[in-house]
Amino acid sequence: METTAGSSSLKRICVFCGSRRGRRPEYVAAARAVGSTLGRRGIGLVYGGGGVGVMGELADAALAHDGEVIGVIPHSLLEWEVGHTRIADLRVVDTMHERKALMASLSDGFIALPGGYGTLEELFEVLTWAQLGLHPKPCGLLNVGGYFDPLLRLVDHMVEEGFLRDEHRSLLLDDTDVEALLARLSAYEPPVIVRRLKLDEI
Repeated sequence: METTAGSSSLKRICVFCGSRRGRRPEYVAAARAVGSTLGRRGIGLVYGGGGVGVMGELADAALAHDGEVIGVIPHSLLEWEVGHTRIADLRVVDTMHERKALMASLSDGFIALPGGYGTLEELFEVLTWAQLGLHPKPCGLLNVGGYFDPLLRLVDHMVEEGFLRDEHRSLLLDDTDVEALLARLSAYEPPVIVRRLKLDEI
């Protein structure tokens, strides 16, 4: 079965990011830049629903520019991540699986900002779905201050070692500038991916 090219229209972007601020001020600045850019452009923000760390800065910046903000957070993390109290659309779900599925269904594309295990897990899940042809949506990461350099080297290493195909490597877009990254997401044309029955050909 082949995937078909999706629309380049980005009405909403799902942003994966940390619930901590990180050690460098660039991370907070980047979150604010993404939020404000989405708000100014009229692109809705879908994110994890937290009001702290990079998450909170992202949402606050979008709200400051009258942007649409949808937060999705499970009951178990509502207090831990301090659910954002100023967004009108905070959706509380039962499980992490429901959270990720809802965030994905609400979004036309994905961006990862600096974060920890959860951020990477969310990014690689939607990338895997793209690899399997389950969606044609663009996936990108904003490489703030070289934060994702080691990760990008690892992904290239996967290709070199034969665990990732070249066309699947192209599913992950990256840039150091939010405007440039959004332009690449908007222009994205998904590769034609044929699902194969043999596991070693995926």
